[in-house]
Amino acid sequence: MNKNEAELPEASRSAQAQKTSVSPAVIKRLPRYFRYLRELIREGKMRISSGELSKMMNITASQIRQDLNCFGGFGQQGYGYNVKYLYAKISDILGVNCNFKSVIVGAGNLGRALVRNPMFTKRGVSTIAMFDIDPAVIGCTFSGVTVRSMDTLEKFCEENGVDIAVLTLPKNCAESVTKRLVSAGVHGIWNFTGIELDTSENVKVVNVHLGDSLMTLCYELNAMNAIDGDDDDNNDNGGSARDDYGIADDTSDKNKNEQETDEDEDEDEDENERIKR
Repeated sequence: MNKNEAELPEASRSAQAQKTSVSPAVIKRLPRYFRYLRELIREGKMRISSGELSKMMNITASQIRQDLNCFGGFGQQGYGYNVKYLYAKISDILGVNCNFKSVIVGAGNLGRALVRNPMFTKRGVSTIAMFDIDPAVIGCTFSGVTVRSMDTLEKFCEENGVDIAVLTLPKNCAESVTKRLVSAGVHGIWNFTGIELDTSENVKVVNVHLGDSLMTLCYELNAMNAIDGDDDDNNDNGGSARDDYGIADDTSDKNKNEQETDEDEDEDEDENERIKR
């Protein structure tokens, strides 16, 4: 840190650090810090070391220090981290105190489930409207949020300064609706439609594919079952012997059959001799 940086107040240094390039991996871990620190506050924990936090989060203490140093550090050697202070700083970094406004486009099952979820308010995001084209749901209210006609989408977003649009509509409508939202000044898209959306640099898009995490779990289960199956094969001493390629070795059975055939032939020859006599 140079002299000019040292003279800056801590908040300014943190803001400068946030503007520097931060890896996507670090950004993805920030919500985890937020969740764990919130839980510590609920438990009344006032101070925590990077070692203690690493055990909770299952990442190394050095990784935690590196992550937090991207934004100013926030810890004191020999003391650790003040839980409330660190929670407040990470909340600022994540924009929890920015009072972002959101709308949900698509009032179907997924849209209704999301509007009922408390995760928005817990993260400082207020959902102020839902939109749909179905006359049967327009005018209905879910968790205090009214469903409006898609015809009023642009006007509502412009007049209310909407920051985030949550897309839970059919995928074939996603691109056209996104263009409408961007033209209305919306800069954040949380996309649940199942297709990849790509917009300008001034608009941030997070594409959510719920099936991806399910398939990851299926892969892990499949791999685990495969390992268990190999162990069962290795431990199975019954049945036919197998060679190195898992192919049944029937040599012993073949020899046994040949021996029985030879014995039968010998018995037939003895019987023929008795008949001749």
